[in-house]
Order: sequence, then structure tokens, then C-alpha cells
Amino acid sequence: MDSPSRSGVFEASTDARLESFAESISFDRRLFRQDIRGSIAHADMLRTVGLISDKDFTAIGDTLKQIESEFESGDFPIRLELEDVHMHIESALIDRIGDVGRKLHTARSRNDQVSTDARMWIREALDQVDGLLEALQRSFLSRCDGDMDVILPAYTHLQRAQPVLAPHYWLAYIEKFQRDRDRIADCRRRVNQSPLGVAAVAGTTLPIDREQTAAALEFDGVTANSLDTSSDRDFILESAFVLSMIASHLSGWAEEWILWSTVEYNFIKIPQQFCTGSSIMPQKVNPDTLELTRGKSARVMGNLQTLMLLVKNLPLAYNRDLQEDKPPLFDSFDTIIAMLELAIPIVAGSVLQRERIAARIEEGYLDATTLMEWLIKKGMPQRTAHHAVGAIVGAAMAADVPLAELPLETMQQHAPEVDASILDVLGTQNAIAAFTSYGSTAPTQVRDQITAWTKRLNVG
Repeated sequence: MDSPSRSGVFEASTDARLESFAESISFDRRLFRQDIRGSIAHADMLRTVGLISDKDFTAIGDTLKQIESEFESGDFPIRLELEDVHMHIESALIDRIGDVGRKLHTARSRNDQVSTDARMWIREALDQVDGLLEALQRSFLSRCDGDMDVILPAYTHLQRAQPVLAPHYWLAYIEKFQRDRDRIADCRRRVNQSPLGVAAVAGTTLPIDREQTAAALEFDGVTANSLDTSSDRDFILESAFVLSMIASHLSGWAEEWILWSTVEYNFIKIPQQFCTGSSIMPQKVNPDTLELTRGKSARVMGNLQTLMLLVKNLPLAYNRDLQEDKPPLFDSFDTIIAMLELAIPIVAGSVLQRERIAARIEEGYLDATTLMEWLIKKGMPQRTAHHAVGAIVGAAMAADVPLAELPLETMQQHAPEVDASILDVLGTQNAIAAFTSYGSTAPTQVRDQITAWTKRLNVG
């Protein structure tokens, strides 16, 4: 049986090999809810403008709901010769109500139909991802009060740099994921424009009401140019980029905690329910969930590249190449959702190894920059202070002592301005207390940010 999309111009049936090659029902069937909702809204508009009768609309709507139930239950028959979810639904409609079903596609093309379905699917998926990101932010925030007494080394170049409060780390990820959420909201605005009614490429001569279908389907407005709309997949690529940024942030977090969970760092203990063992080494507790998060991020980023290459050099307007946009799109959303669903309990359930962290926190001269800024306050030029503190650190390294234990006389050899009050800013606890700038790891700043995020995320 040929697809209803083949008109009377064809004199030969479709080659069976093409049916297998061209089908998309294997992956676009997940659009069935959106396709049926869009079709009912379209039929209602056709009734409003007088292109179908009330009786026709009732028959179409009732039958489409029956078809939806069959998709939901898994009882709907799949036939490759019908190509895609749109033709499966329309063919079933025609089989059941005859010519009335043939009226549904009036003033509509699969070009605007699939774009409508995809936009509705994407906005729902974006909303789901946004909700999971908020839950992940809450997981990080839930750690902040309890970890306020923990000082961690901040790193640059994977070398110890300066001391920060543990909640300063957690707040950093809250900020990253908020930017992701902001990008989702911005992307969703462009996604949520209705293409329905542009038909194939040039519009229609029939008296349709695009605003009605847009309102019925909860779009914010209608697209303005039929040529652009028929060809447009920017909304898919932009969504894929947003997901790639989320993947990048999740991958960086995963890498950090993988390192932190090693014996060498021993900063954090990952819940065992999210770890696996070794087939040969009985002692191993491997952070596989984090490793897979890091690995699967490559899939999400690769999908963005696939989509960008898919649309390059396509002339206006619709081209069948665009059928291939959905597998990478679906995979990126599925992957990000799975990653987030696991990240949330891992963040909430992981335990900082406080004693181990505290035992080594004075290593690495994390207070050196604080010493330099103390000298700057005494009037020493920054570059001079930078050089002097480097020499002081060198002396401390040679003596194998922290800066706070280096004799004042030794410091004064390199910086005569040093006096006993320097001890007020040396050591990680004092260094933390010395911070004052907005956005810093100063305890007052961190507490203010915790309060602000508690309010912003409606926690408590």
C-alpha cells in the first residue's frame, strides 16, 4: 500500500527498498500526541472558517482520540510504507471515516505539520529539563548550610590556588545551571511560534485562521514568512546548543568529583548506589555514573554538530534531509534528562571527607595571595608585592613550613613592611575571613548568596 502522500501523478508504486530507507516512524512515532493535538486544533479551525462541518469535526476529533489511545497502549499497527507518524495517523483516520478523514489535511502540509509537532514536543522537553535543573540547583543549595564550616582549595591549572568555602563551590554550580535555565527560557520564546498554516512553502488560498490554531496550541504567536518557516530548523539547533551547554557543565562537575573521589584527593565520597565494582579487583568502588555523565556529554555535543552539518547548504525551502533532525534531537534530550535525574541524588547524597580535607588544607600556600594583598594595603606596588611574596613562599618551601610558621625575620628579608599583624591574614581560616569583595568567598558574601538563592528557588 502506498502512502496517502503519493498523488495521482505517480504511475509506479514505491520500491520496497525506498520504503525501508525513507521511513521515520521508527523514531518520530513519539510525536503522536503532538500530532493528534495539532490535528484536532487544525480541524477545529477548519470548522470555524467553514471548510468542514460540525459533524465532520466531531468525527475527526473522536477518531483521532481513539487513535491516540491505541498509540498509548501500543496497539496501533506500524507499516513502513506509511513512512512517518503523520501518514500513519491520517491513513488510520481515512480508513475509519472515509472522505471525512481526507478533509483533515486541507490547507496543511507535512512541512508545517512536522514543524508544529516538533515545536510542541521541544517546548515540553525544555520545560522538563528546566525543572530538573532547578531540582539540581536545590540539591547544591541543600548542602550549603551544612558545609559552611568546610574550607576547600580552589584550583587553577589543577594546582592549588586560594582557599574557598565549600558552599562557594556549590553556589558556582547553581550559577552555571541558572545560566542554562536562562538560555532555555530564551530559546523557548523562539521555539514557541506556530508554523501551522504556512502549508508547504507559499501559504494557502483558503480562508484559514492561523491565530486560532496558535492560540489553541498555546503558541505565543505565528511565524511571518512561509518560505522561512518551511525551511527553519533554527529552533532545533538552538535547543541542541542549550543542551550541549548543560552537558558541558555536567561533564565539568563530573570530572571534578571523579578527581575528588580518588584516594589522592579524597575530598568526597560518592553514594555507593551510584558506583560500580570491578570484575577482577574486589576493592574497587568506581564512580561510573559520573564517568558516564562525562562520556555521554560527548554524544550531546556530537548531536549538535550533526544537526549543524545537516542544515548547511540547504536551499529554501523544505528538503527531505530535515527528516534526519529528530534522532539527534531526541537523543540529546533523552541523554540530558537521564544525566540530570542521576546528578540530583548524587549531589544531595555525597559526603565531604572533612577530616581528610582539613588535614591537608594548609598545603599549597593558599594564603599567599592574601599576604600579597596585605602588602599592597601597606603601600607596596602590586608587582613588587607579587615578587616579594614569591620569594617568601620559596623560603617557606625550603623550610617545609606553612607561611604562618615562617619566622617574621625571614619574611622581612624580602618585605621589610611585614610585622606581627601579618599573622591576622595567614592560614586558610584567616585568609577566608579577609575577603571582602562582592561575589567572593567571604563568609558574609557566601551567606548572602545562600539567602538570595533560597529565596529565588523558593526553598523553605
